[in-house]
Amino acid sequence: MSVSGIDLSGALEDGLPLETPQSPASSKALDKDVCEEAPKETNKGEEAEQEVEAPLPQLSAADFRTYNSMAEHMDYFHDNFRRSWTLLDTAVQNNRRPNNLTLKQFLNIGIQFCHHLSMHHNIEEQHIFPILAAKMPEFKSGKNAAELLRQHQEIHKGMDLFEEYLEACRSGELDFEFKVLKVKMLWGDVLWKHLEQEVKTLGAENMRKYWSLEEMRRMPM
Repeated sequence: MSVSGIDLSGALEDGLPLETPQSPASSKALDKDVCEEAPKETNKGEEAEQEVEAPLPQLSAADFRTYNSMAEHMDYFHDNFRRSWTLLDTAVQNNRRPNNLTLKQFLNIGIQFCHHLSMHHNIEEQHIFPILAAKMPEFKSGKNAAELLRQHQEIHKGMDLFEEYLEACRSGELDFEFKVLKVKMLWGDVLWKHLEQEVKTLGAENMRKYWSLEEMRRMPM
């Protein structure tokens, strides 16, 4: 990934480890006798509103890869976060850490996970989402931010407390307990939802609605 000539792929990977509601057409009820005597007149405006959007033509394999490129890159980065979270969550469910990890190593995995995810989100919000938001409401920021941006906020509320606890355990300020860590990981549902939803939003079938092939080739990811 590059922005203004700057390669950001390493930073993201290292973490260090991108319906229209169809308004029902309004109609007036006709007098019953009139309906029986003559066919109902058709309002062309109403017909247009009721028309279903025609499906887009099937993409060639090459065009699909172009439109799906951001989703593939994002899923690669997200897989790193899924692996780290799964390791931590499995230890919580089993009430024991992996046999090949000391307590310090286990805590470090959690702390590094937080650092990497924070960096990943910062790059997205500073360099990726503003470009996408120019055409895609799914990446709108500000007062009425889109769901993906609100998920970032919710994730960081939970992650800050999670990281604070791990840091306190690593420094010896607190004794580590799996039952406490379990409570500190309750934000996992929104994290997992976000990792899946973001990739789907960047998928080929959605991206082709907003961007040309040439625009996709110039995307910073």
